[in-house]
Amino acid sequence: MSSEEQEGEVNRQRKKDLRKLVRSRLRDMSQDEIQAQSELVWQNLFDLPEYRSARSVGLFLSMPKGEIVTDTALAKVLDDKKTLYIPRVGLDFEKCDMDLIRVEDSNEQDEILHGTDAARRLFYHDWPRNKWGIPEPPLDVDHTAAQPGDIDLLVVPGLAFDDKGGRLGQGKGYYDRFISEMRVGGEKKKPLLVAVGLEASFLEGDERPVPMSAYDFPMDALVLPSRSMRIS
Repeated sequence: MSSEEQEGEVNRQRKKDLRKLVRSRLRDMSQDEIQAQSELVWQNLFDLPEYRSARSVGLFLSMPKGEIVTDTALAKVLDDKKTLYIPRVGLDFEKCDMDLIRVEDSNEQDEILHGTDAARRLFYHDWPRNKWGIPEPPLDVDHTAAQPGDIDLLVVPGLAFDDKGGRLGQGKGYYDRFISEMRVGGEKKKPLLVAVGLEASFLEGDERPVPMSAYDFPMDALVLPSRSMRIS
């Protein structure tokens, strides 16, 4: 085995160990804790000048549990009159492909933004759910997928983060592939990559940083419940 292969194997094992560690931390959190920390994250995100100036935002729909909750954030982005793009992975998870589709304007949007909690869920409330229980845009409806330059600010989920911009995902590489496709041609700085996470996902102190491979994209900023940090 070459030195590069050995290093790759070490990184894979470190990532595996980190996923196990952080998933255990997240399981120990109550849903009330997750909800409370999520709201603090969104307050910090919406205070960023980069968010305020963004015309378009990519934002994920959260898993039913064990992850930062995005419901109110999705409504806020629409309420701020920004163009919203959301991930579409598809029901076949083995393809490991993802695009982001635009949430189209409709007469329902006023209800989504200003109505009851039930109305606020309308644009994805009845969508089918994928393997992780996340709503997915119906396959039998035409949607506009994001092209390079369309998204100003991309909110990126993950399991673990560090203060150097390191991010550890679920292991399928959806976001790294998507970012690679978006950062082509003359739009290398778009989208701005802003990771969001709960405190349990942040590695600091004596903990080792997230192992990064050549195909892993470092984040431009990280937003936590307690603070925001820009990565140089």
